[in-house]
Amino acid sequence: MAYEKFTVLQSTAVPLPIENVDTDQIIPARFLKATERKGFGDNLFRDWRYNQDNTPKADFVLNNPTFSGKILVGGKNFGSGSSREHAAWAVYDYGFRCVVSSFFADIFKNNCLNIGVLPVQVSESFLSLIFDAIEKNPNTSMTVDLPNQTITLDEIGKHENFDINPYKKENLQNGYDDIDYLLNLKEQIKDFAQNRPF
Repeated sequence: MAYEKFTVLQSTAVPLPIENVDTDQIIPARFLKATERKGFGDNLFRDWRYNQDNTPKADFVLNNPTFSGKILVGGKNFGSGSSREHAAWAVYDYGFRCVVSSFFADIFKNNCLNIGVLPVQVSESFLSLIFDAIEKNPNTSMTVDLPNQTITLDEIGKHENFDINPYKKENLQNGYDDIDYLLNLKEQIKDFAQNRPF
């Protein structure tokens, strides 16, 4: 299995109400040397999280113990910029399983779906509602229901539907990457090949 299965996630959230967050901010280029998906979480938002002397910046949200959870809520146009898949790896490795925004860059969105992070695109009005709820109560809980494709603010019961590619949805629910998906079809592929007339 490539990653944890994703079905229903109930969690508090970390708010990052900044628009146009690009992949170089998510994971700076100098940390792209590794080829495995491990250790990137340490450098998620590195230049926003740490000073040059490696001391944490107290005013950055990931350094604020008030906020925690497996859901990252970002501003509009999250994941723009270069196509580096390491940005999605860093999000996953840090511990986030879902990113919520009103708009995602396509390549970042697909990179997330390939490694077990669910990008949930909501309307701008619902995104504002989420940010307001977290600001009022940092322990605000949300439920992301992948089978039913809904995201709900638990305290007030407001929810919205989101779209997802059916193939990617199936893979997330099974914890498959593209290779796992093909391996799961190995017997069917073998049967097809054996029964195919030449």
